[in-house]
Amino acid sequence: MMAFPISEATPVRFVGPLPDACDVVVIGGGVIGVMTAWNLAERGLRVTLCEKGRIAGEQSSRNWGWIRQQGRDFGELPIMVESLRHWKSLSQEFGEALGFRQEGVMYLARTDAEMAGFEAWRAEARTYGVEPEMQSAGQVAAQIEGAATPWKGGLFTASDARAEPWVAVPLLAQGAQARGAVIVENCAVRALDIAGGRVAGVITEQGRIACDQVVLAGGAWSALFARAHGVAIPQLAVRATVMATEPLPQVFAGNAADDAFAFRRRADGGYTLAPGAAHDFFIGPDAFRNFGLYLPVLKKDFRSTRFHPKAPAHYPDAWGTPRRWAPDSISPFERMRVLNPDPSARIVADVRQSFAACFPHLGVPKLKAAWAGMIDTMPDVVPVVDRVAALPGLVLATGMSGHGFGIGPGFGRVIADLVAGNDTGHDLHRFRLSRFTDGSKIAPGPSL
Repeated sequence: MMAFPISEATPVRFVGPLPDACDVVVIGGGVIGVMTAWNLAERGLRVTLCEKGRIAGEQSSRNWGWIRQQGRDFGELPIMVESLRHWKSLSQEFGEALGFRQEGVMYLARTDAEMAGFEAWRAEARTYGVEPEMQSAGQVAAQIEGAATPWKGGLFTASDARAEPWVAVPLLAQGAQARGAVIVENCAVRALDIAGGRVAGVITEQGRIACDQVVLAGGAWSALFARAHGVAIPQLAVRATVMATEPLPQVFAGNAADDAFAFRRRADGGYTLAPGAAHDFFIGPDAFRNFGLYLPVLKKDFRSTRFHPKAPAHYPDAWGTPRRWAPDSISPFERMRVLNPDPSARIVADVRQSFAACFPHLGVPKLKAAWAGMIDTMPDVVPVVDRVAALPGLVLATGMSGHGFGIGPGFGRVIADLVAGNDTGHDLHRFRLSRFTDGSKIAPGPSL
């Protein structure tokens, strides 16, 4: 198993070659871009995926590894139900290497108010064919062995799953390549080539590719790229810290979280740990530009966010990061091949102590590794998946808000059919770009 997470030190495995022309260029080699390329290739389209650094080098190898229906926004839930079916099929193709296991997701409540929130979500989720079950304190204790935390109860969806992200996404890229997609790492797309008011190709650091359509799936970098072409996406990025323990006795086979910490069993016998809600936010120009749109979610999430006055150099929203550049010069995407933030030492310490307080018989866990990723998020915590009306040929697939890994195979299929002009099979109204400019009320998704 490769070291985790993937970084710029990970050897290049996808080298192209870069074509002169194709039907569609996908910008970004995370799970959304990879599965979009996979599905476009299956539809017979000539597709090239350009990744500035490494496949899954950023959030797609740095996430918790959860594949969950539970707690989803109801706009996402039908696509997530489909995505789970795809994960099952993918596990048959790739076998144990994918790390796919259906062991369930458990949300744990410390208060009656949290239990009421779980019940409200559960009642509506059942109308989508999902079968989450409320758990009493006794039922939780029977499933999570040796826990000292006095949880009121929980919400459990047994069909939810997990996979190993730093292994799974590169495997999926191999699957896309086997289906005919061209994948090129270390190949930043610097700019769109626009002719007659529509997309005519892309300019990469390795040369031009002629194409009629481009899918922007650049994660934390999408807003910077889009704004350089006059397309405003009110997307920001937050730093999420994650860690992996050394092997420990099993206390729960699945994925679980309360407001203090989250954990999931890994194939190597350790646990992936993360804070239940805490994250870091670096203030930059986009934060000021989009402040008003983020007020609703800030009111819900303010106490769990630690603010920093500036991002490190070359981050997408750092004060010194250029907002304009020439297509024939080095772009911000080449100056930072892989966005590799340092984990928060404070969060690492807090999570280890929370884990030890919950499982005193295990004590403070020894860590194998700790890392962080920058999550691309939107004001309502659901993505933008839409064509750009003002720039024909450009499709946005970004702002997954920490939900991308699990829903990636489903959204990849949806985005491919959107590009191909087919019926997507789902109502995408919730994900339209115009919701931020047409007077719609910003309605954040569930905070479960």
